[in-house]
Amino acid sequence: MTTTFGLDTFGDVTHDASGTPLTHAQTIRNLVEQGVLADQVGLDFFGIGEHHTPDMPLSAADVVLAAIAARTSSIHLGSAVTVLSSDDPVRVYQRFSTLNAVSGGRAEIILGRGSSVDSFPLFGYDLADYEDLFEEKTHLFAELLKGGPITWQGKTRAALHEQDVVPYTEPFPTWIGVGGSPQSVVRAASYGFSLMLAIIGGHPGRFAPFSELYKHALEKFGRDPLPIGIHSPGHVAETDEQAREEFWPHYLDLIGRLGKTRGFATPTPESYAHEVGPHGALFVGSPETVAEKMARTMKKLDASRFDLKYGIGGLSHESLMRTIELYGTKVVPLVQDMLA
Repeated sequence: MTTTFGLDTFGDVTHDASGTPLTHAQTIRNLVEQGVLADQVGLDFFGIGEHHTPDMPLSAADVVLAAIAARTSSIHLGSAVTVLSSDDPVRVYQRFSTLNAVSGGRAEIILGRGSSVDSFPLFGYDLADYEDLFEEKTHLFAELLKGGPITWQGKTRAALHEQDVVPYTEPFPTWIGVGGSPQSVVRAASYGFSLMLAIIGGHPGRFAPFSELYKHALEKFGRDPLPIGIHSPGHVAETDEQAREEFWPHYLDLIGRLGKTRGFATPTPESYAHEVGPHGALFVGSPETVAEKMARTMKKLDASRFDLKYGIGGLSHESLMRTIELYGTKVVPLVQDMLA
């Protein structure tokens, strides 16, 4: 299976040289430049995750991806992740079909239930329906990908009867993002969607049973092998010390704030050292350090795709551009050699 490498971002608000936060508008404009650079350094994929908060203002990723598509020629563009549970599958399908047309067949989508649930109250959905919403909407999305008039009925939206859904474009790669649910792994296999493992903390090796479960489930459903991908946060600089020093204060701030609502423990220098070390989930360091950790993790999980979730609120646009350059020109070639 072909090995591919990408970048994911949540569009965190970047800061200027003095540490002042940039506007949402400037952050989004900078994000377009980052996507263009990802194409220029030869990466396979650039993904934008859906969020609806002041520090992550990327609520319309497909619009930004279309802007990047107009200025690139090769890189695939998609979500990382689209919170399907709080959106309408028909509109999601239409938006990404349009992106597929605009980009000349370079669209992809990663669907998720949403570990961040800000979109549920925003769009009037009840968290008590969390599971039902994702299951029904994933089923409808899978039907839409088949093309042709759609007949569908469920509890979460109006039924469809022999309904045309436009535009008509070629099917695009669809993934299910999984952060820890075996049921989601089996669901991905049942629909014939690729599996994206979102590993944001702890030893990446603990996800190996998910890879095995996915491969067995594909066999059970009579499907051919499909890609397994890894999505993990990180930051690349010229040296390990520089990368870790640049990332640490912003990581401490972010996890400290998220922990108040999501139960994360406040990072300590010791826990941070573990996460950036060989057995943690943060891919932070020099190109050589990050590459070695990526290659080892991909082998352990039998993954053919790695998407580095780069960027964190507080870093500068210039720092992110340097990470992208180092990742594309140094890290990826090193990993390719290690996996050859």
